[in-house]
Amino acid sequence: MLLLLLYRWAKLSMHNSKIARNVAIGTGVVVLAFFILLVTAKPRGERGISTPLLGNPAPAVSSPLVGGGTFDLARRKGSWVVLNFFNSTCVPCRAEHPQLVAFQKNQSALENGAELVTVVNDDSDAAVAEFFKKNGGDWPKVTDPDGAIAVAFGVAKVPESWVIDPSGFVRLRIAGEVTSDFLSAKVAELRRELEAP
Repeated sequence: MLLLLLYRWAKLSMHNSKIARNVAIGTGVVVLAFFILLVTAKPRGERGISTPLLGNPAPAVSSPLVGGGTFDLARRKGSWVVLNFFNSTCVPCRAEHPQLVAFQKNQSALENGAELVTVVNDDSDAAVAEFFKKNGGDWPKVTDPDGAIAVAFGVAKVPESWVIDPSGFVRLRIAGEVTSDFLSAKVAELRRELEAP
């Protein structure tokens, strides 16, 4: 009787170890597949997303600037404008900032390069001024104290970037972080499309 019990226990242990080994292998495969997907996937921001505003006039943007003065999007007609919705405490915004600095530098070196404008989302002027002083970026920072600009554009969360053509029409909406290369390529592509006969 004791030998029979030992035999059954040994057989059950071997069966359980096979199950454990198979579960470990299966889990390893899933983790590896997830890691490969994570490494090879584009950042979320590097895809344009749909909006009813595409191909339509951009909402009116007229608001005070951080540090004084007023920004009026209607007065920027004739220029490509990239609006970047930002908050100084937003981790993706902070991560994307060096890319925006590089984008602005590249565009300012071009004849008729795009203008970059930050729209401050739920943040204080002092915090934004301190962030830009520390991290660079000499483009306009538009305040949005009541969130009206963000609501007009339908901004879900920051960072979010919008490309406005020289006629004042929305051409692209990008949710999430962007890179300088991606944003420069998209603006150049949109410019070619608009200038094509």
